[in-house]
Amino acid sequence: MSHRNSRRTVIALSLAAAVFAIGSASAEDRTPVLSKTVADAMKRDLRLNDAQLAQYFTAERTAFLNEARLARQLGDRYAGGWLERGADGGYRYVVASTGAVRGAKVAGVDVRQARHSLRQLEGAVERLNRVHALSNKSALQGVYAWGVDVPSNSVVVTVAPGYALNAIDFVAVSGIDAGMVRFEASQMQAPTPFVNVIGGIAYSSGGGRCSIGFAATRSGAKGFATAGHCGGPGTVVGISGTTVGSVQVRYYPGGDMAWASVRSSDTLVGQVSKYNGTVQRVLGRTEAAVGAAICRSGSTTGWRCGTVTRKNVSANYGAGTVSGLTQSTACAGQGDSGGSWITGSGQAQGVTSGGQLPAGSNNNCSVASPVTFFQPINPLISRFGLTLTLG
Repeated sequence: MSHRNSRRTVIALSLAAAVFAIGSASAEDRTPVLSKTVADAMKRDLRLNDAQLAQYFTAERTAFLNEARLARQLGDRYAGGWLERGADGGYRYVVASTGAVRGAKVAGVDVRQARHSLRQLEGAVERLNRVHALSNKSALQGVYAWGVDVPSNSVVVTVAPGYALNAIDFVAVSGIDAGMVRFEASQMQAPTPFVNVIGGIAYSSGGGRCSIGFAATRSGAKGFATAGHCGGPGTVVGISGTTVGSVQVRYYPGGDMAWASVRSSDTLVGQVSKYNGTVQRVLGRTEAAVGAAICRSGSTTGWRCGTVTRKNVSANYGAGTVSGLTQSTACAGQGDSGGSWITGSGQAQGVTSGGQLPAGSNNNCSVASPVTFFQPINPLISRFGLTLTLG
């Protein structure tokens, strides 16, 4: 045996011993091989015992060592590979081929026959993608998703109950082999991206754009604080192109405060974007003094800083007077409304209300001493019974 082969054997035996140790050693002995936190999470969520966990990693290692080589060896016959869990809870690595498999036999690999190659299945998905790109989206209502399902050797089209004809038409227009397709009914809602609710980022509001102030809950429901002039109760709110909720309560004019709901699947983040890839953590809401340095975040002008110049200011807006505002020299612009004001120590201060703009400009960042107002956060939280999300 060559030195290289001998070394590979030692490595393989060491890995096998490590995998075995996961199933047989104590938690303390196991730590260097696999984080106990990860192992416990896998056993909990995949419902594995120690022996099954060890078998999983053996199958995973077999896939890692053989998948690329078998794909090259089988070429156009390759129909994909997957880890499969048996009725006994154990795992095996499976590879499928559309042709003869005599030369593809490998220890620890279960090689099976398939009708369609992976290349054919992926090509079918691409054709569906092209049809979708050119289609009237209303014609695809209820068609949730489509993609290759390697174990069933098919393209699965997921569809809502009652919309089977839309899915059938979708496949027919693509011209792909109907024998490749399997329709799967789903009782769930349409797919949607999950959204992180972070201070300062943009949200759509009734056809306009404002900025999130601070993530906050109200009676356990998720949402965020923002400016009242961005929209009244019932105004639909969207983040990153996804409708997430609506304005539930507001006080405007008089004050400039509102709280909008988001979905339970969205994540409230106790942070404010600095628009440079970093964030300011929200650590509390102690009010800053006049003369204190303060920064604000918004979707038009990003992260800007200044000082607090006045408190309890009344601004005569077109819709009426708003009182109790704080004035600052941090510049802002249209679209920044509702965005976060926060100190360098992480104390939330308020949400952008308005300011004075130069003629013909949508922001006052070119002015030597900008005049910008924000609605203080503490009266907003008290009025609507909110709990601020901390970072």
